[in-house]
Amino acid sequence: MSKQIGKRFVGLMLQLNLKQQLGRKHRELVVACSVAVCIVVLRSVGMLQSLELAGLDQFFRLRPNEQPDDRITIVAIDEDSLRRIGSWPIPDGVIAELLKKLQVNQPRAIGLDIYRDLAVNPGHQALVDIYGSMPNLIGIELLTQNKNTRVLPPLQLNPKQVGFNNVLYDPDGKVRRNLLYLHIGEQHYESFALKLALLYLQSEDITPQKAAKDLDYLRLGKAVFMPFRVNDGGYVRADDKGYQILANFPKPSCYKASGEFCSYRQISMSDVLDGKFPISWIRDRIVLIGSTATSLQDFVFIPHSSQMLGAAKPVAGIELQAYFISELISSAIEGRPLLKVWPKFWECLWIFVWSYLGSAIIWRIKSFSKSIPKVLLSLLILFLGSYVAFLYGWWLPLIPGMLTFSSASMWMLFHIAYMQEELKRSKEFLHQVINSIPDPIFVKNEKHQWIVLNEAYCQFIGYPDSLLLEKSYYEFFPRHEADVFRQQDNLVFLTQRPQENEEEFTDATGKTHLIATKRSLHKDAAGNFFLVGVIRDITQRKLMEDELRRTAAELFRSNTELKLKEDHLRYLAYHDPLTGLSNRKFFVEQLHESLHWSQKNNLLLGLLFIDLDGFKQINDTLGHDMGDRLLVIVAQRLSNCLRGSDTVSRLGGDEFTVILRAIPDVQVAARVAEKILASLTEPIVLSGYTTKISASIGISVYPVNSEDMEILIKQADAAMYRAKHLGKNRYELT
Repeated sequence: MSKQIGKRFVGLMLQLNLKQQLGRKHRELVVACSVAVCIVVLRSVGMLQSLELAGLDQFFRLRPNEQPDDRITIVAIDEDSLRRIGSWPIPDGVIAELLKKLQVNQPRAIGLDIYRDLAVNPGHQALVDIYGSMPNLIGIELLTQNKNTRVLPPLQLNPKQVGFNNVLYDPDGKVRRNLLYLHIGEQHYESFALKLALLYLQSEDITPQKAAKDLDYLRLGKAVFMPFRVNDGGYVRADDKGYQILANFPKPSCYKASGEFCSYRQISMSDVLDGKFPISWIRDRIVLIGSTATSLQDFVFIPHSSQMLGAAKPVAGIELQAYFISELISSAIEGRPLLKVWPKFWECLWIFVWSYLGSAIIWRIKSFSKSIPKVLLSLLILFLGSYVAFLYGWWLPLIPGMLTFSSASMWMLFHIAYMQEELKRSKEFLHQVINSIPDPIFVKNEKHQWIVLNEAYCQFIGYPDSLLLEKSYYEFFPRHEADVFRQQDNLVFLTQRPQENEEEFTDATGKTHLIATKRSLHKDAAGNFFLVGVIRDITQRKLMEDELRRTAAELFRSNTELKLKEDHLRYLAYHDPLTGLSNRKFFVEQLHESLHWSQKNNLLLGLLFIDLDGFKQINDTLGHDMGDRLLVIVAQRLSNCLRGSDTVSRLGGDEFTVILRAIPDVQVAARVAEKILASLTEPIVLSGYTTKISASIGISVYPVNSEDMEILIKQADAAMYRAKHLGKNRYELT
């Protein structure tokens, strides 16, 4: 029997060694090729396109900031400008006046990124006259194969002064390509951005040229613009109509408070019409006129729009054109890198190299723990190398490289784990023959005497089996432990059911263990009962459980203290420390929730803006301490004038707000305002000084005045200032 077992074990070891020898030379290459082919196939059918585009976006986000391009100035048609004009489309007369004011300051080029294919009177003839006097003006049109969806150029503008503003969208809705030329039928068209860039570059003596005699590629100054192809980079079967290039968007060097990009100078159309702009921003610059108003919805997403957290931030269409123009000019004049890709052969070779590295590292180390640092270092090198290449204008296959490297590493890890498991099973087979069960095990007869003990039990108790056999508990254990053992044995003999119990166990050296003993009853063919016990040492587990209980108690105590501190900090964050009223932050949140509730329940909501009259004089004459006491009294009077469902807040200084929820009509808000005015005008005694104070109140009502929170606030604030100007101590409705 033992010879057969030995032969089987030796045979298994020889078989395992033979497999290792056969796979030692070619295993890395086979795994690398298999993984690389799979990834290349997945890439070729477009499964990785979204990941590669997202990875490219992250490189755009991580790139260093660049200096703002002061060659471009945007005249923004914002919401304030639209409100001033009062209509959309903007009348031709207003556009004519705007162009006239800009042209006086001698810009190098003006781009009108507004569709003007229809006359919008008054002032159409004036706009036509301006067209004829501005050779540096470029208008826009929208080109489509379907004439019904095409937008024509501005009326009576020279066709040579018109460029298309078609935008190419990727499957995820972002813009990453710049369309320079289009051919429809026999007609040749240039883009809006290209025409403006060429117009600017004429003064720099830079004109379009072929890159080489045999290649019909566009060359401008220091830049050669390689046309985009259907499968360039991470794209798969993309539309490559016309002459496209991959846009290498610069990273804005600053941000507005709202999180929007601000890499180009902007002037509102209203400021231009009023003459409120630096002449240096216009003279010898490219001036772009376009919409940034939210209501006109002329926004697109670009790589910079992606955010690690939160929603993507779009840019206005006119800013997108500014990006395109800036890239063309910067590349032509300064040699700024354009975004390029490798030929497919080199990309496939790149993918294979990283697949081979992933399999080779794991195969040669053959240790999961030791290989992890090298795997992470290799991934870091891959990422940094791709990023540095991106900074120099090369889009390398980062995502396929990382996938092949990781997949090959995992495949090789599983293969090595499988080999090690087979070896372990072979060793365990031999071990089971020698000593089949590693746990301490004892077998007792009905007299509670040991009759069979395994080696593990003897080592655990510290006595040899020759000394233990045919003996009982009481001869080797303290009496209290022996009593527990006897009681558990009797329970198994009585019930004839398995039992598991936790007990104390003192070995030969006097060391006490905590053990879990599972006892079960077995019967032989002759009807003799034998009790079999299996022991597990749970000393460390019990110590850990005790430590965890103590830690849990400590954490509960700490959590309670933190909760109290959190409640206190929350109160401080939402309340004014002087008056105890809610503060500005709480007011804004409450107003937002109240408006949502009012909209859902179709109820009116009143908003009061309150500003004290003459408070500064009291501060100056009686001192700031008296002023603070006065504010506390005012806060109390305001609270006494309101219902429990209303909210009064102190915004700061002597400014207060009141939210009136669920009011039946506008007059209720007016009556509350009258009540507040009456309450505040009652004399106030401060340390023996009797003083009087009044207030000016502005009222706006949802949804009578507006459904937008910001507009309601502005209306109430404006009404409050109107009340001040009309004599104070009064209220005004919006």
